[in-house]
Amino acid sequence: MALYTCGKCGMSVGTMTCGHCNAELVHDELSLPDGNTVFVAKCPGGHGKVKSPMCCGNDMTCTVG
Repeated sequence: MALYTCGKCGMSVGTMTCGHCNAELVHDELSLPDGNTVFVAKCPGGHGKVKSPMCCGNDMTCTVG
């Protein structure tokens, strides 16, 4: 299970699922043309992706194990 955590306050977000197929979203990163990275949660079935959750004004992070 992907567990997104706020590095500032410790708040965490657990399982998120795709509304189309109910699969658990998986953590991924997008590389932007400017060299920055954006964290996303994507459907393993290819139904799309959403930006990672935010907390305390920052992207929450997820350790991929």
